[in-house]
Amino acid sequence: MPLHEGPRRAAESRLSVNPFYGRANPLGDMAEAPPTHRLPDRPIAPATAHQLVRDELMLDGNARLNLATFVTTWMEPEAGLLMAECRDKNMIDKDEYPRTAELERRCVAMLADLWHAPDPASAVGCSTTGSSEACMLAGMALKRRWAKRNADRYPGARPNLVMGVNVQVCWEKFCNFWEVEARLVPMEGERFHLDPQAAAELCDENTIGVVGILGSTFDGSYEPIADLCAALDALRDRTGLDVPVHVDGASGAMVAPFLDEDLVWDFRLPRVTSINTSGHKYGLVYPGVGWALWRDAEALPEELVFRVNYLGGDMPTFALNFSRPGAQVVAQYYTFLRLGRDGYRAVQQAARDVATGLAGRVGALGDFRLLTRGDELPVFAFTTAPDVTAYDVFDVSRRLREHGWLVPAYTFPENRQDLSVLRVVCRNGFSADLADLLAQDLERLLPELRRQPRPLTEDKGAATGFHH
Repeated sequence: MPLHEGPRRAAESRLSVNPFYGRANPLGDMAEAPPTHRLPDRPIAPATAHQLVRDELMLDGNARLNLATFVTTWMEPEAGLLMAECRDKNMIDKDEYPRTAELERRCVAMLADLWHAPDPASAVGCSTTGSSEACMLAGMALKRRWAKRNADRYPGARPNLVMGVNVQVCWEKFCNFWEVEARLVPMEGERFHLDPQAAAELCDENTIGVVGILGSTFDGSYEPIADLCAALDALRDRTGLDVPVHVDGASGAMVAPFLDEDLVWDFRLPRVTSINTSGHKYGLVYPGVGWALWRDAEALPEELVFRVNYLGGDMPTFALNFSRPGAQVVAQYYTFLRLGRDGYRAVQQAARDVATGLAGRVGALGDFRLLTRGDELPVFAFTTAPDVTAYDVFDVSRRLREHGWLVPAYTFPENRQDLSVLRVVCRNGFSADLADLLAQDLERLLPELRRQPRPLTEDKGAATGFHH
């Protein structure tokens, strides 16, 4: 959750109540309009409260037109009904809600099978509030396994984690919160993600693991997980260092199994000890649900698993959160049941077709250079062509926002800070028709943008609210 500061001075501003909102005494409700930054003294009618909140939310962007987010913005009404029926169930109370717990267990088993665990029955896993928590849990397991192997040197030795500079910010948080040195493989030239050999060269006896990303948020490309494992195999043969790999499959782990079945990235690689994904991204469920799976029980140290005697039952848990609704887990099981492999394949193929088709149209405009084409994740990134000097990507993002489209513009990290791009995420619900409308709006804007004397966006840092 973001941290918010309170008002800088005692704010006495009040919400404006329309007389029509009041049920019995509209003038009275207007006189008792609630304050904005402190609790009201008295209750108001539920219909009034509902309308006041709804009026403010109208100023939010349209989630379906948000091409910055990977998060699911559309589900079937039946899924919404199931979620409404389960929102009062606390996932942690497995003894009170055994069927919800069983659906979670089934989802873990389905993912273990999908990701080719050697023995899906022995793979262990759990649901989380999203991939960020799943990454934290996976990182904790890597650190604890390393600490046990190096008990004679730890806590004196400082552990490190190797990953590409393009990792999602949750990995930076993990290293900060759990006091692990982040060793980042920089971008170089037209390589925008981790280089396997460079990652292996950063490993030493204090490396708890290497993170490979199946679907970089920067440009939608897959990192070469098999090549990474091969480089670490060679490192083991040369030095004896045996470094495990965690695959951050926040998005790609729910795309590659259906569209890239020959791509070897998962538990088929013996060096891969754990995988996470976001059920609320290409898992096709509303936020927030994630999944963390380990190859087997040995990969998850037993001392990290809490066995709580709660409400009369023995409950093994591995989580940072204790209370959360079961609705998203139920929705994940519904979606697995509803679509099956063929259904997921059809949905993800449709998203990839939209992405590659739209990328082709953007590239054909002549003003832009494509970095990726949406043929891995249904995501592509592009920048302005070298001869375009009248405007930049931040101008394009700002002008598209005027038409309702949220297309993030951002600068790449160290070593490629000279490169600023736009990125389009194509999700289920962003149809070919919507993509056509976006392409038409972009094409209509170009004559105006070309007539600019120079790029007009002064504050590039504030030009977009995008964060990885």
